[in-house]
Parts: sequence; C-alpha cells; structure tokens
Amino acid sequence: MELVSGFLDNFIILLNAMSIYIIIGLFIAGILKQVIPDNFVSSHLGKNSTSSVIKATLFGIPLPVCCCSVIPLAQGLKKEGASKGSIQSFLISTPITGVDSILATYSLFGFVFVVFRIVSSIIIAITVGLVQNFVQKNDNTKFDSLETSLGTSSCCSSSSCEANINVKESFSFIKVLTYGYIVLFNSMAKALLVGLVLGSLFVTFMPKEYTQVLFENQFLTYIVIILFSMPLYTCATASLPLAAAFMLQGMSPGAVFIFLTAGPATSAITMSVVYKMLGKTSLIIYSSTIAVLALLFGFIYDTFFKELTLLTIISDHEHINIFNIMASVLMMLLIFYHLIKDTFSKKESSCSNKNIDLTSKPKFSNDIKKDIMFRVKE
Repeated sequence: MELVSGFLDNFIILLNAMSIYIIIGLFIAGILKQVIPDNFVSSHLGKNSTSSVIKATLFGIPLPVCCCSVIPLAQGLKKEGASKGSIQSFLISTPITGVDSILATYSLFGFVFVVFRIVSSIIIAITVGLVQNFVQKNDNTKFDSLETSLGTSSCCSSSSCEANINVKESFSFIKVLTYGYIVLFNSMAKALLVGLVLGSLFVTFMPKEYTQVLFENQFLTYIVIILFSMPLYTCATASLPLAAAFMLQGMSPGAVFIFLTAGPATSAITMSVVYKMLGKTSLIIYSSTIAVLALLFGFIYDTFFKELTLLTIISDHEHINIFNIMASVLMMLLIFYHLIKDTFSKKESSCSNKNIDLTSKPKFSNDIKKDIMFRVKE
C-alpha cells in the first residue's frame, strides 16, 4: 500500500511540474499554426545545398508539429525538390524544438538546459544536413509518395495529419484551440501517459542505491542510453517525465540530454522514413552523425554545465498553486478523452469493416448469373 501511495505521489509531482507548461505550449502552437502558412517552409527553400540546410533547420524551429506530423511535411519538401540534407535537418530540428517541448523542458530542467538543448539541436541538424550534401553532392532524385510503401503511420492519425493540408484560412480562436488541444495533443496523448507512468514507476520501485551504481560510470551510461533511445519511439515532450525520473535517480544531465536528443530524432518510424525516402546511405549518415554529436554534446554538458542543472520539481504539495492543479486536471482529461476517442473510433471502424464483409455482394453478381444461364441454355 505504501508503494502504491508513493507511485501516486510521484505521478502527481511529475504531472504538476510540467502540465501547465504543456497546456500553454499547445496554445502557443495553435496560434503559430494560424499565423504561419502551411507552405512557409517549401516556398522559401531553394536548391542551394548549404543555404537550404540552414533555412530548413531555422524554419523548422517555430513550426508547431509533433514527431510524426513532421514526416508528411518532409515528404512535401522532397516533392518540392529540396536537397536530402535540408530534409534531414528539418526532421531533426522541428520536433525537438517545438514550443510545447521547450516549455515542458524548462519546467523540469531549467533555463540553462533549455538553451543548451536548442543550440545543440540546431548545430546537430545543420551538421547532419551538410554532411549528407557533401557525401551525396548531386543526388537530388525526385520522390514518390510513401503512402503506398509505408502505409499510414499508427502514430500519425488522421487528425494529426490534418495539419499538413495546404489551405490558408482566416485567424480563428476556435481553430487555435482545436489544433493545439485536439489535433496536436492527439499525437502525444498516449505517449505522454506512458511516460508519466514509467517515470513514476522508475522513481518509486527502483532503489536509488542500485541506480547510482548503474549510473556511476559516465561513459558506459552514455553508450547504454544511446543504444536504448535510438530505436525507441520517444516523443520530444512525452519523454520528459521518464528523463526527469532518470535524473532524480542519479543519471547525469549529459546522459539525460542524449536521451532527449537521440530519441525523438532517431525513432524507428523516422529512420524507416529516411530509408524509404532518401536511401540506405542517407540513413547511415543520419543515424551515425546524430549518435556521435549527441554523445559529444552530452559529454560537453556534463563537463561544463553539470552544476547548473536543477530539477524544478515541487515535491511539497502545499506549494502547488491552483493553476498547477487546474492544468494537471485539464491535461489528464485531454489524455483520457483522446484515448477513449481513439478506442471507440477503432471499434467503429472494425465493426463497419465486418458489416461490409458480411452483407456486401459482388457488384456484377446478377450479370454473372444471367451470363451463366444464357450459356447453359446454349
């Protein structure tokens, strides 16, 4: 019973620490969606390799899209003739530096960590793009839609992909709320709940004496984290509770940085898209360069900024104000709303498919019967 109580306390602590920042971040993302045209990136990207890489990185920073919604946007860039390097830079900078992710990161790790994460992500994105364009200088082949080869990604639902419809509409407060809390949040709801649960479980049931032994070897921790996080689908925002739990149990801030950088940029889904869209060589460049630079920046942070990192988690419930409570309740309601909605939509889809299979008849069944009867008479 004591462990259950401890789990609930840790869950509420993590939830209160980041919920208000995520709620505000989603609102700002909704405003940005209304202000920034859907074709903003593609219309400004030229074919010059170096400038397109820098532009793709910088243009990707303010765009309010999640780790999955960025994939169709990258496909659109390829159709517009963007270089492979600029596409890879866009895939890295956009999800990591989203406004919701940055505000949530600030809520847990403070100002210095946020600035370091933004700057390092920009450097990594530009470096990957430049390396790609240097290795494959004149390779800018056109691209066919991935829908037939990959199908619709399970994490990029129909609602979250609506963000990519290229239609400019007038500013609407309702559309701001709809995009932020319905479209964008839908893609992270499940992953966010899983992150909160895993983070709470890790802090509650993993003795700190064991984790300190596990994390005392800095370089071994780096290697383990990079191998663990690269194939794992970790949303830039939803992975933060688990990262906070790692740090509370003794993991170095540099290792946490590696986890938060490599995970969102190199998930299995993103790497499969890079492979299908850009080829095997591009995938090797993409994954290896991110891994090396993430390890390098993780080491730099632990060397120069380790003492500046403080988790801004309020463990005393008496110091939590009404705004934290309201934001936490709202975020949990949104999570359960999206989970229930997705569950019912899947059931309805399954039932409709069954009804079609049971009741439908071949379109030309009567014609076939008449043809058979005519042949029998002959």
